[in-house]
Amino acid sequence: MVDEEIYTLEDISVNEVVKQLSLIGIVPVIKIDNAKDAAPLAEALIRGGLPCAEVTFRTSAAKEAISIIAKKYPDMIVGAGTVLTKEQVDDAIEAGAKFIVSPGFNPEIVKYCLEKGCPMIPGISNPSGIEQALSMGSNIVKFFPAEQAGGLSMIKAMSAPYGSVKFMPTGGINPGNVCDYLANPKILCCGGSWMVPADKITSGDFAGIEKLVREAVDTMLGFKFRHVGINPTGTTSMEAADTLANAFSFGSKVGSKSVFASDALELMNEKGPGTHGHIAIATNNVDRAVYHLSRRGVKFDLSTATYDDKGAMKFVYLADEIDGFAYHLVK
Repeated sequence: MVDEEIYTLEDISVNEVVKQLSLIGIVPVIKIDNAKDAAPLAEALIRGGLPCAEVTFRTSAAKEAISIIAKKYPDMIVGAGTVLTKEQVDDAIEAGAKFIVSPGFNPEIVKYCLEKGCPMIPGISNPSGIEQALSMGSNIVKFFPAEQAGGLSMIKAMSAPYGSVKFMPTGGINPGNVCDYLANPKILCCGGSWMVPADKITSGDFAGIEKLVREAVDTMLGFKFRHVGINPTGTTSMEAADTLANAFSFGSKVGSKSVFASDALELMNEKGPGTHGHIAIATNNVDRAVYHLSRRGVKFDLSTATYDDKGAMKFVYLADEIDGFAYHLVK
């Protein structure tokens, strides 16, 4: 369920970090060579729709970059990646990192992060790594390098015995496979770098990065036209369906509230939302769509939301009509 609480990041807890990462969906994995690029890069990520980042400790600029982002954009979920030592843990926390990621599983580093109270996502690539993580109380792991280690099929195969474990696959994630990963309920979010290419950071093309980020969000959400619903204007829904069937050979499917004349045209029995009717937009994940569209200024009528048996939103109307039509999202 999405509510205003998720946008408040003061005194953020481990659970809040996890919730945020799940709703954001994609975590940009960033290598910053010059700390001066940190602020404009963070702004590009936020404006593009991904208010988060994993800044890797692969360069000497990482600590300063995290500090700049944390101070200038306190609502951004900025984490530290490629953390290998206790010193790097201390540097990351001092800089303001809200979570820490490591490429492998080092019990000493995991324990140290837990002692410091900082959310830690250790890297694993096999069941032994999962069991190590569970033994230390961690049920969220980074699957790395994802594609090279067997990809989504490997996650499906090895995760079956570990019902509570969630994965953040990183390594080889791209626009062509990110939706397949995120469709799996075992995936918390995906780490990726395709929207933050090094050459654009170095050249200062932050407008280009913003565009790539927006495209990544749209790819993840997968918006598609589903159907249009027409409110009655004098004829019954069945009469209208019969007319369309006679003219265009559209088949009809009778429901409790409407008749579908083809998959894309719904004829309402009674006036429903919208002056003229409604338009349904399908998305890969309604919760994520509500989160991201809310950031774009779209308002929702959450009283219309419906949920599946696991609490995930599957349907919700936008608060406002557009040109006489109500709009709703549907899984």
